[in-house]
Amino acid sequence: MAKYRQIYERLAERMKTGEYAAESKLPSETELMHEYEASRGTVRKALDLLQEHGYVRKHHGKGVFVLRRDQIEFQFNGIVSFSEVYASMLGRSIQTSVASFEDIEAPAWLADRMNLTPGTRMFRIERVRNFDGENVILDVNYFVKDLVPGLTEEIAAQSIYAYVEHELGMQISYAKRKIAAEDVTELDRLRLDLHDYEYVIVITNDTFLYEGRQFEYTESRHRLDKFQFSDVARR
Repeated sequence: MAKYRQIYERLAERMKTGEYAAESKLPSETELMHEYEASRGTVRKALDLLQEHGYVRKHHGKGVFVLRRDQIEFQFNGIVSFSEVYASMLGRSIQTSVASFEDIEAPAWLADRMNLTPGTRMFRIERVRNFDGENVILDVNYFVKDLVPGLTEEIAAQSIYAYVEHELGMQISYAKRKIAAEDVTELDRLRLDLHDYEYVIVITNDTFLYEGRQFEYTESRHRLDKFQFSDVARR
């Protein structure tokens, strides 16, 4: 593992355990250089990675500060599973339940969207994400059955991406992603604790394997108040 990645992992772990508390200031670059016996460039790469993954924010002239993890933060600059996001939120109560798991024929609209042969079999899955006792995310997943053989409800309750990559040995390459605010649907009202919210944030993902085949289409439907989405833009 690259040195900057080792430093990133160690600092992230210290934030998860509370050794570096939310809103606290990290040691200076010079202090980190001495602690980890690394160059300034290596330390900066580790800090950049922490910022990209939502652990810290940099204040020019003041230092690097640990971000609060009261919201579930998703980055747009990478393909990250919910279980990977959850791993950065130690101490929060986050659970996944599978509300529906079906083997269906691809609907016409989806076959057209994914360029599938009519009659292609799909797994359609509804997964509810519970955050501190409230259902706040509904993921509606469609997976091409032939490309994700052996997928079960038990696997879906854990991490489908981990199954695809580690059990099936396939490489997830890229996703086409869109975010929009949409009116609440009856399915949203059934699955989510919406209170008085009339809108949800919907992220759609068309996700592709390394060889270019699309294996997934997902709508991730989020209650407004619990989530933030971030990216890192570079000139």
